[in-house]
Amino acid sequence: MATEEGRLRVLVVDDHDVVQWGFRLLLERQSWVERCLAASNGAEAVEACRKLHPEVALVDMLLGSESGAEVCEEIRSVSPGTRVLLISGAGVISPNVARSAGASGFISKDWSAVDVVKAVRMVSLGTEVFADAAPLDSPLSEREQEVLSLIATGSTNKEIAKHLHLSPHTVKEHTSAIYRKLGVRNRAEATRQAQRLKILV
Repeated sequence: MATEEGRLRVLVVDDHDVVQWGFRLLLERQSWVERCLAASNGAEAVEACRKLHPEVALVDMLLGSESGAEVCEEIRSVSPGTRVLLISGAGVISPNVARSAGASGFISKDWSAVDVVKAVRMVSLGTEVFADAAPLDSPLSEREQEVLSLIATGSTNKEIAKHLHLSPHTVKEHTSAIYRKLGVRNRAEATRQAQRLKILV
């Protein structure tokens, strides 16, 4: 629900001060933004949403050791009316992953200031924004799915390499790609996301 004047409260969640400051400065200049809040981690973001219920939250996918997707879920649980736009400076995630976390979109930090503003505005109006995202149905390659299946069993990289007849370095590259595409930071998160999306082979 918008403010009385029809202007919005926007929350910027990023653990880098310069990035956070830049987004706030950009958004505060918009006539439709009443106030731009800021948070550096999941706990601060959830508390801000619990108290102030911003209309839109711009959430970085990687918040230190936290996953932006999981922070998105927490935000939506305490403030269902807050629409979340995930943002990242490295790689993309599939719309399936973003939607499963409750997000309304995903954009890149490589986007121009004008396009970022448009994306925030579109999300505030109820539109999803998933431009340049990974393929909807198959975010992982067949080999990445094989690696992920073994990760889910608790196999180490060395064990996965032996099983698939790959080098440990190649397995590490596949693992990094899996994390990037699923928007997660570790094996446990990757397994949970894959189970949620039903993409484990």
